[in-house]
Amino acid sequence: MPHTHNLTPLTSFRISAQAGEFLITAEVTPPKGGDPAHMIKMAQTLKGRVHAVNITDGSRAVLRMCSVVASTILLQNGIEPICQLTCRDRNRIGLQADLMGAHALGIRNILALTGDPVKAGDHPEAKSVFDLEAVRLLQLIYKLNCGVDSNEQTLTDGALDLFPGAAIDPQCSSWSGLQSRFERKLQAGAQFFQSQLITDFEQLEKFMDKIAVGCNKPILAGIFLLKSAKNAHFINRFVPGVNIPEHIIDRLAQAKDPLEEGMKIAAEQVQIARQLCQGVHMMAVKREDLIAPILDIAGVAPVKTS
Repeated sequence: MPHTHNLTPLTSFRISAQAGEFLITAEVTPPKGGDPAHMIKMAQTLKGRVHAVNITDGSRAVLRMCSVVASTILLQNGIEPICQLTCRDRNRIGLQADLMGAHALGIRNILALTGDPVKAGDHPEAKSVFDLEAVRLLQLIYKLNCGVDSNEQTLTDGALDLFPGAAIDPQCSSWSGLQSRFERKLQAGAQFFQSQLITDFEQLEKFMDKIAVGCNKPILAGIFLLKSAKNAHFINRFVPGVNIPEHIIDRLAQAKDPLEEGMKIAAEQVQIARQLCQGVHMMAVKREDLIAPILDIAGVAPVKTS
C-alpha cells in the first residue's frame, strides 16, 4: 500500500463537471469494522463507469468507518472519491481539522451535509453536535479554500483546494423552501448538486426549469435500485420524503425476477434523467456491483477518467 504522502489527488470529476459533461457518480458504504475489503471490491466494479464514488458519513446516523479514511482507501486503489461530511458529529473545530486532513491525503471532492438525526440511527442516545449545518459548512469550505479559517485567521500552512457539493431534494413538499435552500447553497459555493432518490421525474423537470435554470452547476439525479416490492414498501415507510409510486411497486411485484425488473426500472430512469439534467447519482445499497450492468442497459458508455 502506498504511503499516504504519495497519494496524488484525482480531479477528473471536477474537470468533467466544469466541462459540462454528463456526470455519473455512485454511492458506496464504508465498512462496519476494520476490514475495508468488501468496500474496495464494490468500488472496483465502478472503475471506468463513474466519474467518482461517494463515501457516506454515518448515513441514517448508523455507525460506519470514518468517511475521510474510507475515501483515502479508495484513492489508494485509484478510485476518485467524493467524501461526504456531516455536521451532526463534529463542531467547527473538528470539521476544519477533518477538511485539512482530507486535503492533505489527496481528497478534493466534498459533499457538505447537515446529517440525519441521531434518533434515526443505531446509537439513539448519542449527543448531536450540529454546530453548523450544510450551508454554513459550504461557507466554511469557501473560507478554507481562500486560506483562512472560520475566524478569518490565516492558514499558515497553506490554503485548501476542495471542490464542494451539496444535496438537494427536488421532490420536497415545500417549493419555496426548496428554492431558498438551493439558492443559499449556490451562494455559499456549492459546485455540484446530488439529489435524493427521484421517483417523480415531472417534479425534477419542474425543478430544473424553474429553480436550477441558469445556475451553471451540474445537478445529478439520484437513481436508486429497488430490489423488490418489499424493498420499495420498506423505503416508503422508513425513508422520509420518498414516495415510490404504486405502478413501480406493481411492476416489481408482478415480475418473475424482481431484481432484474428493478435494474430495468433504474436504467429507464437514467435515460429520463439524461434528458433533464447533467448527471446521475447511482445508489444500489449492498449491490453496487449491479450499477455497471444498469448503466449498460441504459446505454451509458464508460467514462473517460484521467
